[in-house]
Amino acid sequence: MIGDVRDFPEEGKLAAYFGIVPRIHDSNETERSGRITKRGSKLGRTALGQCALIAKRYSPYLNSYYEHIGIRRGTGGAIIALARKFLGIIYRTLKNNWVFEDFPNFVLKEQIAA
Repeated sequence: MIGDVRDFPEEGKLAAYFGIVPRIHDSNETERSGRITKRGSKLGRTALGQCALIAKRYSPYLNSYYEHIGIRRGTGGAIIALARKFLGIIYRTLKNNWVFEDFPNFVLKEQIAA
């Protein structure tokens, strides 16, 4: 679904591709962030959100992040924030050719060059 990760120069561009970045409302000197843009694939956003919810079950780091955001933004906002965080982890993993050695603890080990 992502294709070649090198097509995205930074993690934010990949998030924009999925449509999980906030809308920006700009009026002269005032800039406000709104809901997510939803410009990407609905199926991709849904799959990313579901994968992030599964990952939080096995990762204390992602679970505490989800709980912390959920207090301020509610469940829906926490799911989107978690999906964005998870997408950042996926991006850096693919970009740097890392593999997960121990998923629950997010210990990264550089992949042996083939």
